[in-house]
Amino acid sequence: MTVQMPFEPKGIIPACLLPFDVDMEIDETPFRSHLRDLADVEGLSAITINAHSMEVHALSLEEQARTLDIAMDEVGDQLPLVHGVYADGSANGARIARQAAAGGARCLLVFPPNTMAMGGQMRPEMAIRHFETIAAATDLPIILFQYPMGPGLGYPIDTLLEICRRVPQIRAIKDWCNDAALHERHLRELRSLDRPVNMLSTHSAWLLSSLVQGCDGVLSGAGSVVANLQVGLFRAFKEGDLDEARRINDRLYPTVRAFYEAPFLDMHNRMKEALHYLGRLPEAHVRPPLMKLSQTEIAKIRLCMDAAGLSSKTVYKKVA
Repeated sequence: MTVQMPFEPKGIIPACLLPFDVDMEIDETPFRSHLRDLADVEGLSAITINAHSMEVHALSLEEQARTLDIAMDEVGDQLPLVHGVYADGSANGARIARQAAAGGARCLLVFPPNTMAMGGQMRPEMAIRHFETIAAATDLPIILFQYPMGPGLGYPIDTLLEICRRVPQIRAIKDWCNDAALHERHLRELRSLDRPVNMLSTHSAWLLSSLVQGCDGVLSGAGSVVANLQVGLFRAFKEGDLDEARRINDRLYPTVRAFYEAPFLDMHNRMKEALHYLGRLPEAHVRPPLMKLSQTEIAKIRLCMDAAGLSSKTVYKKVA
């Protein structure tokens, strides 16, 4: 019997999208195709499911179990699967963690509970208990999702470090602090712990700048469209080839304009439209309260994909 080594979250980990049909039900065939497209990209470390990019806020626990089953069947023998834990209640979070572990996931990505936005930064013991409750449900490694401080869901630096000290299963943070100076402090402080914690950037709007600070990898929904370019950028950074990193970053920049302009909540909506334009999704439906983009914005996305040198003829798994 083969014994799996514990998964170490680092490297390039795209967060995949979830296609829906016209009735807003999970569209399994294009989902499988999308997973295969990602798994065929050379140089990935894992794939993330049931996170923001899959509109997890609109998925039932039963649907999350189904998407995990599909992903395990389609790509589980090629790459580890990171499973999102999106829950306001700690007990519900533990239930999702157990379901993910039983279904074959190799790692958890734990979102902050939305209830923390109502002053949770003043009660660090609540965040600590949330992670302890989820960690007690399974022995899977955990990636902590660090949000920006402004909306109230980001963990203050002292709280972040204490969570990492108290919950040894936390092996990385997905850093979305959206503050370059704080991003660097997170990196330095996490590496100074007795048990260092990896830093995964999700700052896709300024990814090269983020990687130069020394991140251990990338976990981002943008990888659902440009995982090959993220691999190339990370490889160039690791090899110290700044000219190549800049070249790839120049190709990524139009995708930043396509995905991350206001309103931010439409970012994965835009990624679906991009994949539809590139011939990798048959349709680009999103579940309410998200809504179809305007034709003007869809046209802009298509222009940005062209500017990035992407097309339906692009050999997706290649880095160039």
